[in-house]
Amino acid sequence: MINRRYAFIFFILVTVSLLSACSEEADPDGDGKIKIIAAHNQTSPDNPYQTGMLKFKEVAEEKSGGSIEVEVHAGTIGTEESELVEKLQLGAADVVLVSPGFMTQTGIREVDLFSAPYLFNSYEHWLRVVDGEVGQQMAKIINEKSNNAFKLLGYWTAGVRHFYGKKPLESMDDLKGVSLRTQTSGVIGDFWEATGAIPSSISWGELYQGLQQDVVDASENAYPFFVQQSHHTTPNGKYITETAHDFTTRFLLINGEKFDNYSQEHQTIILEAAKASVEAERAATNKQDIDYKEKAIDEGAVVNEIDRQPFIELAKPIQNNFAEEIDAEQMLQAIRQLAEE
Repeated sequence: MINRRYAFIFFILVTVSLLSACSEEADPDGDGKIKIIAAHNQTSPDNPYQTGMLKFKEVAEEKSGGSIEVEVHAGTIGTEESELVEKLQLGAADVVLVSPGFMTQTGIREVDLFSAPYLFNSYEHWLRVVDGEVGQQMAKIINEKSNNAFKLLGYWTAGVRHFYGKKPLESMDDLKGVSLRTQTSGVIGDFWEATGAIPSSISWGELYQGLQQDVVDASENAYPFFVQQSHHTTPNGKYITETAHDFTTRFLLINGEKFDNYSQEHQTIILEAAKASVEAERAATNKQDIDYKEKAIDEGAVVNEIDRQPFIELAKPIQNNFAEEIDAEQMLQAIRQLAEE
C-alpha cells in the first residue's frame, strides 16, 4: 500500500515536472511573454508574403498587449523553402510559409496534390477548396502525418502562375526541348516533362542570372514574384504566355508542439493573427497580379494568351495517376466537383 502511494506521488511529481518544462519552453523567461520567429523566403519588401507576415505581427502584438513579440524574417534565415521547413522542425523558426512541393520532402505526399497543374480553374474555385472541407481535411493530414510538428494556420495564395521565356508559346509544341526552371520531381515535374519541356531545378536566388546568361530558356511563376525580381527584363524572360497553369497554394505553418504549449489566450490570439494575415496576403497578391503585369508591359515585356485546353487535357491523366499513387482519389474528385459550383 505504501509502495503504491509513493508510486502515485512519484507519478504526480513527474507529470508536474513535464508540464513545467513545457511551460518553460513556451515561456523561457517565465514572464508571460513569448517570442515568435516568423519567416518566408522572399527578399523584396514589396512582396505579398511580407504584407501577410507584417499583418500577423501587427495583430498578434496588438491583441496580446505586447506579451507576444513577432520577429519577421524576409529571406534572412533562408531563401530556400527547404531551409525554412528544416528550421521549423528544429525550432529555429516558429511560423513559416512553404509550398506544397517542399512539404513533400517531409514525407507528407498528399500536399503535392494542391500543386498539380490545372487542378483549379479559377481563383473562386481555389477559395472553395482551401476554405472548405477539403482544406480542413488537408490541414488534418499535415498535422497528423507530421506528428504535430506542423500545424496549419491558413492558406495563402502566390498568385496565378504563367510561363515566361525567350520566345512566346503559340502552342504546346513550342515547349519541346525548352529548359524550364520549375520543380523537377513530383506532379509538377511530370506535367512539364509531358509537354516536352526539360525541367530544371535552378534555385530562385540564382534564377535572374540563369535567365540572363542562358542557363535556362524559361521559367514559370506569378507576376508579383518574377516581376519584382526583374526576370522580365532578361533575354530569357521577356515573353510571357498566360498559361494560368496554377492558382497557387502556400501553407502558413506553426510548430504544433510549441503552439500546444502556449497559453489558451496566446493560442487564440495567434489564430486571430493568422486569419488576418490570410486576408491581407490574398488581397495584396490579387492587387499585385494586376499591377505587376502592367509594370512588366511598361518595361518592355510581351504578353500573349494561348489556348489552354490542350494543357488542361494533358494534365487530367497526370492528376489521376498521382492521386491514385498517394491514395487521394476522393480528395481529387471533391476538388473537381467544387469546380462546377
